[in-house]
Amino acid sequence: MGKFLIVFYSHTGTCRQLAQALCETQSWDQTEIKDREPRTGWIGTMRCVLDSLLQRRPDIDIQPKSWPMYDAVVLVSPIWAYRLAGPMRTFVAQHHRRLPEVAVISVMGSRGADNAVKEITKLIGREPLLSAAFTTQDIVEGNLASRLDAFAAAIRRAKEGTTVYRPTLRSATGG
Repeated sequence: MGKFLIVFYSHTGTCRQLAQALCETQSWDQTEIKDREPRTGWIGTMRCVLDSLLQRRPDIDIQPKSWPMYDAVVLVSPIWAYRLAGPMRTFVAQHHRRLPEVAVISVMGSRGADNAVKEITKLIGREPLLSAAFTTQDIVEGNLASRLDAFAAAIRRAKEGTTVYRPTLRSATGG
């Protein structure tokens, strides 16, 4: 069956909601990336945008995990300014050598997931096992269950060595 870990960063709570839904339905472990410096108010919002545009790696805290004990790690991250959120960039850059197979879930307003997957690929030096993109609207409306089940099944098939059709799973509402 495999042992999977979800590593997520959530500034607004949307990625947390998705990560928790996946954990609950699949009984997977999870850990959250936290900012060392709060991102509140308009200054916090500007830091989010600048971290993405400038590909900065802000300081983070994360509960240590034994990455090798997992068959795969699922990274759940928001998209900021059409790019990977800075705190997830920091995590991947710091831990890429210790991570087993990686899958990626991007949460976005409308676009940017492809950019995030490309950046993660570059940082880890290999293609992710699978990637998916959800819109914020999908999560707020609760349109998750069937797509999360399909994502989890695809990861299991890929880990079992079964041939997997690997398009980036797209939101029906978000392109």
